[in-house]
Amino acid sequence: MKITTENLTKRFGDVTAVDDLSITLESGKLVALLGPSGCGKSTILNMLSGVVPVTGGKIFFNDKDVTSWSPDRRGVGLVFQNYALYPHMTVLGNICFPLEIKKVPKAERLARAGKLAEMVHISELLKRKPSELSGGQQQRVAIARALAKEPDLLLLDEPLSNLDAKLRVEMREEIRRIQRQSKVTTVFVTHDQEEASSIADEVVLLRDGRLQQQNSAQALYNDPVNLFVADFLGSPPINKLSGTMRDGRFFMDGGETSIEMPLRKTPPEGSKLVLASRAETICLEGKQPVRVTIRELYTLGKDELAVLDICGQLMRGYMSSELGLKEGDRIDVSFREKGLFLFDAETGERYA
Repeated sequence: MKITTENLTKRFGDVTAVDDLSITLESGKLVALLGPSGCGKSTILNMLSGVVPVTGGKIFFNDKDVTSWSPDRRGVGLVFQNYALYPHMTVLGNICFPLEIKKVPKAERLARAGKLAEMVHISELLKRKPSELSGGQQQRVAIARALAKEPDLLLLDEPLSNLDAKLRVEMREEIRRIQRQSKVTTVFVTHDQEEASSIADEVVLLRDGRLQQQNSAQALYNDPVNLFVADFLGSPPINKLSGTMRDGRFFMDGGETSIEMPLRKTPPEGSKLVLASRAETICLEGKQPVRVTIRELYTLGKDELAVLDICGQLMRGYMSSELGLKEGDRIDVSFREKGLFLFDAETGERYA
């Protein structure tokens, strides 16, 4: 099922949680709503489910306007952060419960629950109570219960946040597998960019209730539309060097080091800018070398992550450990074109 929002807005008193959001989520895709806390992710999810009414705008499921529909009419499965399983019921009872509400015959309920338990790998747990399950097992039960009523849309609200690091990695892979097997359009809320990047077909990145960019995680990383997108995605965080535009070149603050680069749009002369570069963009051979001092080195297998001082500003770059570099060394580095961007310091607008 394709999901479309047109100028979707939600206000709580004087606070605008979601601001004029227009997006389309294609049928059968797993889409991550990504952004910092308070950016409106969960509010969007709750408006899609019908739990929270909209202040303005519209929601379409395929071509049907469902904006005013009640939650029970929308065909949505919802998995909460705390899973919200019924503690007095067995796993089988939890999965079957939505079907009981719909008065599905018992034999059909049990057959469907059995297939879902097999899909999410919990067939051997059907007689247990939630208190006897691990966090990952509880999550699988919650997903199976959400899928039991055969929803057209599955909504997952930060379902991995209560799990330890190792289990989070395992379960996000499981969610990807289950989604592909069920082919249900799925919206996954997270503030973790690694989580979103690892499983989502598409990422919707939000800030203060507004859409920043919608595309694959790789596209957001390689071609960010503004400084916020470039800064939000990537580990280590993108390097940000402050400077100004003079005579068509970027001059770094704190010295006369300058860089010339192809521009999409020419910044005003003297404007305050940010030269942003990924750690992998720093190299030892290339055009326009600049002198830096190595302040710190961190070993990462065969590579090292170097903290480099350039005109009194710091940036990180990957170096081969075979070079035998030491803290305090002065070396020349260059910037590859890929992963190098230029933004307005105040607005975040991208110039290169």
